[in-house]
Amino acid sequence: MISMSVFSEPPVRQEGVPPPPPGDGQFEGMPGGFGGSKEPESYDSVILLDSNKTLSKQTVTSTAIDENAIFVTGGTAKIKKSTVSRNSRDSRGGDVSSFYGVGAAILVTDGVANIKDCTISTDAGGGAGVFAYGTGTAYVSDTTITTEQGTSGGIHVAGGGTLIAKNLNVTTKGGSSAAIRSDRGSGTMIVNGGTYTSNGVGSPAVYVTADITINKAQLKATGSEALCLEGFNSVRLYDSSLSGNMKDDAQNDNTWNVILYQSMSGDSQVGLGTFEMVGGTLIAENGGIFYTTNTDSSFILKNVEIRASGDHEYFLRVTGNKNKRGWGKSGANGANCIFTAIKQRMDGDILWDSISTVTLYATDNSVLSGAILNDESCAGQGGNGYCTVVVDSTSSWIVTGDSVLTNLYCAGKVVDANGKDVTIVGSDGTVYQNGISAYTVTVDWFSRSANVKEAGVPSNFKSHSSLK
Repeated sequence: MISMSVFSEPPVRQEGVPPPPPGDGQFEGMPGGFGGSKEPESYDSVILLDSNKTLSKQTVTSTAIDENAIFVTGGTAKIKKSTVSRNSRDSRGGDVSSFYGVGAAILVTDGVANIKDCTISTDAGGGAGVFAYGTGTAYVSDTTITTEQGTSGGIHVAGGGTLIAKNLNVTTKGGSSAAIRSDRGSGTMIVNGGTYTSNGVGSPAVYVTADITINKAQLKATGSEALCLEGFNSVRLYDSSLSGNMKDDAQNDNTWNVILYQSMSGDSQVGLGTFEMVGGTLIAENGGIFYTTNTDSSFILKNVEIRASGDHEYFLRVTGNKNKRGWGKSGANGANCIFTAIKQRMDGDILWDSISTVTLYATDNSVLSGAILNDESCAGQGGNGYCTVVVDSTSSWIVTGDSVLTNLYCAGKVVDANGKDVTIVGSDGTVYQNGISAYTVTVDWFSRSANVKEAGVPSNFKSHSSLK
C-alpha cells in the first residue's frame, strides 16, 4: 500500500476533465505466485538458540556447507559484542539461500533476535549476513556486516520475516547480493541510518520484494542499478542518499538507475509497485533515472536532489521491453505508471509507448525540463496507451525538444529554456498556443485547467493490466 504520510489531503480524482483513454491488454504472461524450492525441514547450525538466551562477547565460526553460524528459532535471543563468521567455499547458495536463509550467518525463523555491537562476515555462496524469515524478527544495531560471495545479501528478509536495522555498516561484493535484500514471500524492513554498499553486478543497494522503509541512510551500488523493485511491493526513502552505477548490458534494452518491473519469475506477486522518496539525493552514474516495464507502478518524489549521468538517457521511461530474460510477452508488456512530483526538479526526457499508460503530475513548484517522446521500439503492434501530463499553476514544463503526448492539462507555463512560449498543436491541426519557440508540442487533448489535488495513486485508480 502507498504511504500517504507526506501529503496534506487524500487523493481526489480531478473533476470536469475527460479521462484519458484506457489501455487494453497491457500485460501477458505467467500469473504471480510462489513456486520453486521447497522449504527446508531443518537447518544445520553451529549454535541453536531456541529459547531466551544471551550470547555475549563470543566468536562463532561456521565452515560447513550450507550451515548457519547462529540459528534463532524461538524465544528472545540476545547476541551482543560478538564476532560471527561463515566461510565455506563449496556452499551452493541459490534459491534455498535466497528464499529460506540456508547458509546465512545469523538466521531467525521464529522468535526475536536482538543483535547489537557485532561484527558479521561471510565468504560463502548464499551467505547472507542477517536473515529474517517467517515469524522471525531481527533487531540489528551498531553492527558491521560484510559478505564476499554471490547470493549473499547484507540484511535480508523473505517469507514474511521482519528486520529492523539501526546504524549498520554493510558491504557486499558478490552478484545477486544487495546490501538491503528481500526475496520470495515478502516481509518488512525498517532501516534507520547507516551505510549500505553493494559492489557486485546485479546487486543493487536495495532489492525490493517486501515493504521497506529507509530513513537517513547512505545507499550505494557500484556495479548495478541503485534500486530494483519487483511486483506488488513498496519502498519509502526519507532524507537518504541513493546512488547506482549500472553497466550497459546487451541483455537489456536500456540502462537505468531505479526500476519498477515484473520479471514473471514468481518471486513477487503481480500488482502495484510503489517507490516514494522524500528529500535526500538520487545519483545516477550511468544511464537513465527511472524505468518501469511489465507492471503497474507509482512514483512519488518530493524535493529530491537528482544528479544525472553524463549520457543521461532519460528521466522517466514507461514502455514495454525486449529484455532477453523474458519480462512478459514482447509487444504486450508495457507499464501503467502514475508519477507525482512535489516541489521537484526533473531534468531529462520522458519516453512512453502505446502499450503503456503514464500520468505525470507536476505540483507545488515542480519543474520538468525535457522532451516527451513516443518510443514504439518495444511496442510490437501497438495498443491504446496514453501519456498525460498535468502541470499545476505553480509549476512549469521547460520543453527541450519537439514532443508528443496524448493529454496536456496545464495551468502553469510551457516554455523553452529561453522562456519563449512553445507551440501547442492538436493532432487534428488545432493550434492551442502559437509560440515563438523552435519547439512544438503535439497533443490529442489540451486544457488550461489543472486543479491537481491528487497525491500519489488516486483512490479510484484502476489498473488496465490484463494480467491476472
